[in-house]
Amino acid sequence: MTMANVKKFYAVRVGKQPGIYNSWDKARAQVDGYPNAKYKSFKTEAEAQAFMNGKDSEKKQSTANAVPSTSKVRPEIVVFTDGGSRNHGNVAGGHVKATDPAAWAYLIDYHGKQHSDSAGEFGVTNNKMEITALVQALQWLWENQFNNKSVGIVSDSRYVLNAIQKGWIKGWKKRGWKRSAGELKNAELWQQLDQLLDKFPKIQYAWTKGHATNQGNVFVDELLNQTMDKM
Repeated sequence: MTMANVKKFYAVRVGKQPGIYNSWDKARAQVDGYPNAKYKSFKTEAEAQAFMNGKDSEKKQSTANAVPSTSKVRPEIVVFTDGGSRNHGNVAGGHVKATDPAAWAYLIDYHGKQHSDSAGEFGVTNNKMEITALVQALQWLWENQFNNKSVGIVSDSRYVLNAIQKGWIKGWKKRGWKRSAGELKNAELWQQLDQLLDKFPKIQYAWTKGHATNQGNVFVDELLNQTMDKM
């Protein structure tokens, strides 16, 4: 999830044109679709330069290598999803305003080839965008006949992952898409996700800390931020 923009430096060590960029749009143009690209965002130019010089300590800089840590064998396809919102002026527990932008994004990495997408919506919650990101990614994989491949889903949303892995979806389904306490938010999206998951026999999940060292997660976070910037 994401709530705000901060100034960053984008270091592209392996890409179409390696270098340090102060705009994600420019950096993304160097890595989008580039096999095994290596890039990372930093808060200072000095850190970015150290990364360019190969002095970083991270073992996973490329989206292709950022695989679910729980898997014994790397899945054929790795999918990164993220959702975010900018609830301007809201306090904890407050309602989303109709003018608040929100967006989702996903990145699909398949044997060095990448496909990404993002879109936004006003007046919706972060949770809705997190679910939508996964629904959109799985829908694309299904439409392109990748559903029988082994797929790894990487997300920073415990809410979405818990709903799948802890069986919450099955419980909601048995109750007619309702929670035990009453209304289920985003019920239609949960139904879509349930239908799509049935089409993927070889799927696994992994949680990652948001906005940290996982470059796939960083990529989708930056992408959805760009979407909200344009809204």
